[in-house]
Amino acid sequence: MTEAVMPTYGRFDLAFERGEGVYLYDTEGTAYLDFCGGIAVTSLGHGHPHLVEAIREQAGKLMHTSNLYRIPAQEKLAERLAASTFADLVFFTNSGAEAVECAIKAARRYHYVNGAPERYRIITMEGAFHGRTLATIAAGGQEKHLEGFGPVVDGFDQVPFGDLAALEAAIGPETAGILVEPVQGEGGINAITTEVLEAMRKLADDNGLLLIFDEVQCGVGRTGKLFAYQWSNIEPDIMAAAKGIGGGFPLGACLATESAAKGMTAGTHGSTYGGNPLAATAGNAVLDVVDDPAFLAHVEEMGGYLGQKLGALVARYPEIISGVRGVGLMRGIECKVVNGDLVNALTEQKMLTVGAGGNVVRLLPPLTVTETDIDAAIDALDAACQSLQVAKD
Repeated sequence: MTEAVMPTYGRFDLAFERGEGVYLYDTEGTAYLDFCGGIAVTSLGHGHPHLVEAIREQAGKLMHTSNLYRIPAQEKLAERLAASTFADLVFFTNSGAEAVECAIKAARRYHYVNGAPERYRIITMEGAFHGRTLATIAAGGQEKHLEGFGPVVDGFDQVPFGDLAALEAAIGPETAGILVEPVQGEGGINAITTEVLEAMRKLADDNGLLLIFDEVQCGVGRTGKLFAYQWSNIEPDIMAAAKGIGGGFPLGACLATESAAKGMTAGTHGSTYGGNPLAATAGNAVLDVVDDPAFLAHVEEMGGYLGQKLGALVARYPEIISGVRGVGLMRGIECKVVNGDLVNALTEQKMLTVGAGGNVVRLLPPLTVTETDIDAAIDALDAACQSLQVAKD
């Protein structure tokens, strides 16, 4: 491994040179079952022919112009996202953190143009993860991300996860909005119930606040709906999306109603790369596949199958696994051992996963996963739990 790369990651000593479907192949040709999915990014798996061909064709024509000019592929993607969601307008970014930053700025700007510039504070949930910029680590509020990066950006108030009474008590004259992940990813695959989301919508409406959803990890088909909020009867005012939206190509988006985005006029925000011709083409190719009722039904079916199989695994290894949580193809294994030990044991079984808060191991396979792939994952999990059980005994 090179010493020229800044050592901000605790990397596995693995290097992959190609991928196919749900498998990655290292430099020696060894296959690994990928249930990490680049942390919920490779929504169509590796080497999906439609996505690959779309990127290849566009790269041969035009990759970048900047947002100084109209970008037809970006306009098309924005129209499609708006047609399939609550949104009227879309701003494109390169990442989830940038999408959340845009959402925060839009919320502050909304109150500013409505004559209430003092309303800038946003209420967030404990265990949240909204990105790695100075503002988004402040929104997340986790000490491990904030340490050494002070002073903490002002404007965020945290309440316990899903606690409506605490949320209501936190609302004050400076509150601009509520920011929440319908399903926390990094926080440990914690889903907020539809009843709580609907109560949050009412609190926002009653207090003149904007409701902001962070669907960077749980969006783009991951739960069996195009976006997780669509399981409920309410809609947000602003929503951040990224990860799976580009299928592996860096792309993010901030979606908003026309009212919520009223302050985002020319010159108030920008991005050099965001939604450039190549990125937008990738986004359109992903949407071609994911925004299809039959495909989303497949995700829901495979999510149910995975959940059922994981439940049986808990019964077999009660000293290793205490439970499972999540929805669709966004599942968390609650560990009784250190979650990193299970991640390592699975890597030994040639299966890739990723840890999360709450001593959880996340399973985030491509949305194209099949029952055969899930059976292979369960076999690997069984072998990994068995090895940990032997070591424990």
